[in-house]
Amino acid sequence: MTLCPMHVHLLPTGHIAQAGPTLQKLRPGIAMVGSRFLDLFEVYRPRLLVTMADLLAHEGAKLHLRFRDAPRTSLKGVLVPDGQGGAVIDLSFGISVVDAVRDYDLTGSDFAPTDLTIEMLYLVEAKSAAMEASRTLNKRLQGARVAAEEQAFTDTLTGLKNRRATDHILGRLVRTGRDFALMHLDLDFFKEVNDSFGHAAGDYVLQQVARILVGETRKDDTAARVGGDEFVVIFVGVSDRHRLSDIADRIIARLERPIAYDGQKCRISGSIGITFSSGRADVDPADVMQEADLALYASKRGGRAQHRFYDPTMTQNAENDAPFGV
Repeated sequence: MTLCPMHVHLLPTGHIAQAGPTLQKLRPGIAMVGSRFLDLFEVYRPRLLVTMADLLAHEGAKLHLRFRDAPRTSLKGVLVPDGQGGAVIDLSFGISVVDAVRDYDLTGSDFAPTDLTIEMLYLVEAKSAAMEASRTLNKRLQGARVAAEEQAFTDTLTGLKNRRATDHILGRLVRTGRDFALMHLDLDFFKEVNDSFGHAAGDYVLQQVARILVGETRKDDTAARVGGDEFVVIFVGVSDRHRLSDIADRIIARLERPIAYDGQKCRISGSIGITFSSGRADVDPADVMQEADLALYASKRGGRAQHRFYDPTMTQNAENDAPFGV
């Protein structure tokens, strides 16, 4: 172990007669011995120390200095005359020790055995390890929270959004004032699939329906399963009836194609009701859902496998309409 590994012994001329091994390690490309101390180091406090006499005049005072070349590591030092016109300056990193250890790849052997720097570095390492563990834990907790929220808003069978997510999305669209179209889909003849081929076949059919709906949506749109065989599609920024009519017809046509499952052909269809948020002073998500439901009811009563757009007469006639089956 080396004593005073950060010292310099100065000749009366101000040249370095001896340099501690750790100090020399900071500038491996420069031969410190023989160099003028004040050519290598700048004393910035006290100011205007430019000669050996200036240095000797500050015996015992704390010196603040730094290397003149990069990296300009800051150091602290105390000067003691050697009795022969020269002096010994013992140096340390002070608060910049953490940066110095990083910049110069220093280890415990580069410091004096009595230097509290080692203990401080252990504390810094312990703090860094604790902070890293805390960051890791926070990331895991954040990931778990996101996963939990995602699961709470997801229909586990189809991977679509669920009713809770639908309510959340509709509320957000209303708050932000964005127009949207709401399409409510109910499957026709789905009960027959469950009764004839079993619930596993029914689950498979629902998953295929989900794929069809996802294929008809864009990034900002939402497809959701809101009931056993009921689905909702939210089209953001869409108010063109012809466009929605084409999408509805395309969905119904795809639903009517037989779905193969375990050697059997499952046959379903779909009825659709559509409404828009635009053209009204206040938008209530519950009202929009009710309108799409009434339009769906009209499609069912009209013979199924079709779509209808909501109009106010549907509300007027709702109380006289009988409930429809699946």
